[in-house]
Amino acid sequence: MQQDKRDLMVNDKDRLLRLLIERSLEIRPVTLSSGRKSDYYIDCKRVTLSPEGAYLTARLMLEMIHPQASAIGGLTLGADPIVSAISVLSHLQGRGLAGLIVRKEPKKHGTMSYVEGPMLEEGAKVAVVEDVVTSGASLLRAIERIAAAGYEPVQALAILDRQEGGREAIEERGFHLQALYNRSDLGLDDQKAN
Repeated sequence: MQQDKRDLMVNDKDRLLRLLIERSLEIRPVTLSSGRKSDYYIDCKRVTLSPEGAYLTARLMLEMIHPQASAIGGLTLGADPIVSAISVLSHLQGRGLAGLIVRKEPKKHGTMSYVEGPMLEEGAKVAVVEDVVTSGASLLRAIERIAAAGYEPVQALAILDRQEGGREAIEERGFHLQALYNRSDLGLDDQKAN
């Protein structure tokens, strides 16, 4: 039974990677949100906002989330579909992780807060997610704002680690980045050799 579960995970992981390469990856010069130049661009939302991609992302990332976490959150916009999909799937599996969306700017009225979602108890443990990590700045901003809201960030997760210093920046802040994929999984290094 356990081996069957691992085989299904491998197949799901391979399928999600194939979707990311086919639908999200563009090989071209681009300036990233960090201001850095890159030889490729990956827009994970093209996959995480599709039915199959949302399910596969949620399924694979939910398996990575610590049992003590009671919520999942991340910086808008890249984390929004990931947070929603994981929250829904966690409900279907009886785990019930609340979803938190971290704003880039505080709300201009009402609570004027950075963090949107259900009210959680003080110190609630939160897994923080991102679609793509380059410098790590977006994930760290989400971690800081979730902590400032009175919750405890307990882990950092991403779909893709571009392997451009983000992991190291996140680890300097005391978190271990867990990513489903990294640059080499995209086959980009193979293309340069050809």
